[in-house]
Amino acid sequence: MPRIPPDEILIAGAFRRGAGAPIETADPADGTLITTVHAASPADVDEAVGAAAAAAATPAWRDLLPHRRARLLHRIGDLIEEHAAELSALQTADTGKTLTETLALAMSAAGTFRYTAAALETAEDSLTPARGPYVTMSVYEPIGVVGAINPWNSPIASDAQKVAPALAGGNAVLLKPAEWTPLVSLAFGRLVHRALTEAGMPTALLSVLPGKGSVVGNAIVTHPLVRRIGFTGGTATGRTIARAAADKLVPASLELGGKSPTIVREDADVEQALAGVMFGIFSSSGQSCIAGSRLFVHRSLYDSFLGELVERVRKLRVGPGTDPATQVAPLVHHRHRDAVAAYVDLARAEGGRVLCGGAAPQGAAHADGAYYLPTVIDGLPNSARVCQEEIFGPVLVALPYEDEDDLVEQANASVYGLACGIWTRDARAAWRLARRIEAGTVWINTYKQFSISTPFGGMKDSGLGTEKGRDLIRAYQRQKSLYWGTAATPLPWAR
Repeated sequence: MPRIPPDEILIAGAFRRGAGAPIETADPADGTLITTVHAASPADVDEAVGAAAAAAATPAWRDLLPHRRARLLHRIGDLIEEHAAELSALQTADTGKTLTETLALAMSAAGTFRYTAAALETAEDSLTPARGPYVTMSVYEPIGVVGAINPWNSPIASDAQKVAPALAGGNAVLLKPAEWTPLVSLAFGRLVHRALTEAGMPTALLSVLPGKGSVVGNAIVTHPLVRRIGFTGGTATGRTIARAAADKLVPASLELGGKSPTIVREDADVEQALAGVMFGIFSSSGQSCIAGSRLFVHRSLYDSFLGELVERVRKLRVGPGTDPATQVAPLVHHRHRDAVAAYVDLARAEGGRVLCGGAAPQGAAHADGAYYLPTVIDGLPNSARVCQEEIFGPVLVALPYEDEDDLVEQANASVYGLACGIWTRDARAAWRLARRIEAGTVWINTYKQFSISTPFGGMKDSGLGTEKGRDLIRAYQRQKSLYWGTAATPLPWAR
């Protein structure tokens, strides 16, 4: 069992009990209570925002040269790596994910801080071509206080993807983890707090404020001093945040839902495609915005491919995240497990055939956990609700297609446009499909591979703006133009 953080949250640079309602966090593997954390209250948020604005304006931080700020980011990355095993164990206890996955997420967070530090050290302002008697240049400045609101499925990695570029840009950050999974974000906050203290920087540059989105998230989003919002989560909440940002005329980046198609062409390497399709939907127990939850297989291959897929899915090992043999861990919460089960019941009611799974596993080993068997469904049209709505669980819906035009029409017949997977030996066909499919990320003969150096974002209802990439810091800064007059004579209008 990992070391459990005390009942304290990070408010305005100091750890203390939140003034909000208690949050009970439970282990999804067996339902046992891990600990209770008191959420932030709106008054806590207001205090944190005021302290963050003051910290961002402190000369020691405001005037810190980029290479020295990069050094701080490197230190945070080192601390995350040093404590990766502890962070991994804590996240597995809180979210149910396998230790293999949570360790990879912790190391990814460390890498994000290091990449961001490198990007910061090499970021340049620019001289722009002059079109008159002046020298023109473009510079970037901090926004001030930014809000970062993250979901429960990959907290440490999501935290780093927002906090690292925000600090690199010279800002202060209010981080709101999901109510169900606050523990690893609070542990992350302690590491950042330590690094800020060591560097002699204001510790109020980061607050970690767990609680309900309708209370804490709303207080962050609507606060007049919060001048940018980064959100990862559901599309309905994203729309609410976008409206609040529009009212305040502040930028927002929104990484939202997905119902991503994964495509098996008739010329695919079947072994590679089988492994990739399974990984794309059943890793992370399907709790991933980019999960390949709609499977399109060419009609000529459909029956044989689906038959082999179902046989292999039945053999996936379902168990606790602490067991090294586990492939499909429990879902994050019993309420979420019940929501996933309700979608499978809906598929049955719509006429779908549940080819495997479709229930919680039986037996004492799984009785108290939030487990759900990996499930494959077919026999439904692409218009069915389970083919259109994000389930966020280990549920795959399979559909045949006839030709490329039919495939593209079905794949794009979704309000979402986050990701896509293509399995083919034909490079030209892969290129055509990758350009025709409406998705922010397309994987070809692989799936769910990520790089902090490559921008990530969605189309349509899957989001607005991007994260990651070489210019990730610029999204957390304001651009300003400077004109330096070079003429020796006064402006002619004034003569």
